[in-house]
Amino acid sequence: MINDVKQDALTRMTKSIEAFKVELSKIRTGRAHVSLLNHITVDFYGSEVPIGQAANLTVEDSRTLAVTPWDKSMVSVIEKAIMSSDLGLNPSTAGTVIRVPMPPLTEERRKELVKVVRELAENARIAVRNIRRDGNNDLKSLSKDKDISEDEEHKGQELVQHVTNQSTDEIEALLQTKEKELMEI
Repeated sequence: MINDVKQDALTRMTKSIEAFKVELSKIRTGRAHVSLLNHITVDFYGSEVPIGQAANLTVEDSRTLAVTPWDKSMVSVIEKAIMSSDLGLNPSTAGTVIRVPMPPLTEERRKELVKVVRELAENARIAVRNIRRDGNNDLKSLSKDKDISEDEEHKGQELVQHVTNQSTDEIEALLQTKEKELMEI
């Protein structure tokens, strides 16, 4: 029973960390990489699909992405989707290839992005702590129902705390990496 509680907490914490990673990947640094466009959807023959399913995404150079639609008629639709996204990018079309230049970030904008990243990290830590609280409450109810002893409850809480510490350490490492990436010119 204690292992079930620990495993449930570990699974949920891992999902929180994965969600944090997804949020971090949306935050743009000065460097171009295709995952920046992953959350953009386009109307592809009547259904909304991620841009990666309607076009080939490649990194042309460190500051330019190239988007090559599978169907030539999709060029203008994809270009509009990129323009109207929350990324503030201005694509340019050359025949069937859409080039998306990444404008360099100003120092002020970099500092704003670091604040955003820190807020995302804090939200991830809060999620992990809430999962820890849920796990400890599960252990307390098991102890109260006499399914486990008080010693086993304390041992279970230590296991849940260990998993929590590992998760917060991983969040902190991701945060440090992203901050360094944002501040490098």
